[in-house]
Amino acid sequence: MRKLQLTPALVLGILALAAGIPLVAGLSLGSVAGAAALVLLSTLLVEPGQTRYRGMHGQLGKVGAEDLEQEYKKTQENLKQVSDDLKRFAEQSQEDLKQHRQLSDEAKAKVDELLVQQGELNARLQAAEQALADNRPGRAQAALTMGAHVAQSEEFSTRGAQLAQGGKGSFTVGVQQALTTADAGGEIAAPERQAGIVAPGQQRLFIRDLLNWGRVQSNSIEYVRETGFTNAADVVSENPASGKPESDLTFELTSANVATIAHWIHASRQVLSDAGMLQSYIDGRLRYGLKLKEETQLLKGSGVGLNINGLYTQASNYANPGVEVESDTKIDRLRIAMLQVQLAEYAADGLVLNPIDWTSIELTKDSQGRYIWANPNGVNGPTLWGLPVVSTKSLDQDEFLTGAFQMGAQGWDREDASVTVSTEDRDNFIKNMVTILCEERVALTVYRPEAFVKGDFVIGSSGA
Repeated sequence: MRKLQLTPALVLGILALAAGIPLVAGLSLGSVAGAAALVLLSTLLVEPGQTRYRGMHGQLGKVGAEDLEQEYKKTQENLKQVSDDLKRFAEQSQEDLKQHRQLSDEAKAKVDELLVQQGELNARLQAAEQALADNRPGRAQAALTMGAHVAQSEEFSTRGAQLAQGGKGSFTVGVQQALTTADAGGEIAAPERQAGIVAPGQQRLFIRDLLNWGRVQSNSIEYVRETGFTNAADVVSENPASGKPESDLTFELTSANVATIAHWIHASRQVLSDAGMLQSYIDGRLRYGLKLKEETQLLKGSGVGLNINGLYTQASNYANPGVEVESDTKIDRLRIAMLQVQLAEYAADGLVLNPIDWTSIELTKDSQGRYIWANPNGVNGPTLWGLPVVSTKSLDQDEFLTGAFQMGAQGWDREDASVTVSTEDRDNFIKNMVTILCEERVALTVYRPEAFVKGDFVIGSSGA
């Protein structure tokens, strides 16, 4: 330890700086005594502190992770006690100087001891903070190299300091467990974890986008549909003997029930509380599963029981009305199906195909190997005969559907897709589990089934 000759003015300057109290008149930091005090204080704290810090860091490195926080709190308490003692000595020294009393040798020695303790405790507190940071959850503990093992050892902090100040001798540090090769001690660098979850591929959903959608407040929708029309309109005389011709209209009252589509999963409450990203991911996957089932129901719902009566289910079968076609192809069939819709007094506004069938159409070439419908350099969306093409796996290969989606049918939302998390399900509460439920309520009304035509691409068949 370095011995210092402390004058009263220097002691007061050091105490004021260490305790954080203002200096008396004539002993400001701009004065000679204040400057000297600053130099001496830095000599006490900085130079020895560097050596002591290495020693403290080495000692703390041996403390278990569960004891680090206690060590940190204990060091804070000791540092506060030393600071309070220094402040008390500083206030007493100010009073003694005002009364022209000399500072006793005992007081000087005590001040010297407190300043050394303060430097050591500051270094120890810094080491404890570093150790806490190194041991925080989720941080991998780096293996020590041989040099780091020696530098942080207790032998180096004690004997090494003595040798550095001119002492003689030697010291030994055991490094049997030090890292000496790349393979010793296992993995040096912790692997990086990419944020988020890698999701599987998702089917593209489009059938909903082809339809008009409205809101409904009931659990079923009733509507009147025309089933027959006999048009007897004709040119007549001014006073026809048998009267003017009579046409005939027939109607039927039909309804569509609102279907509830739902599913749920179990999850740990702690996992969802600790990982908001995971909950968001689960919510998204549940909603996607819901919409995937919705697409299947809108297209191919059987209409039996609680199922939606789908567009493909109600559509009219493909039947060539008499158009002569040479070498019947997929493209020909789709154009004739559009004609059927037109003959039902509607205009087709969309085509639904399986991705495999649509790809085969896009790859159709002429005799010179040029693409007929597709342009590999183009950026236009998928269209055929001027209509948008929906390519979806909800339709089987070799099947197709076309029709007046905007005019011939309408979708209805009773309740939008929602996600509910609850502990009030069976024994969830006592098992710290939650049930995550996702559901929606939708309906579909097909006003004119003849406005839709379905069929297949099997050459030689007349349709579905």
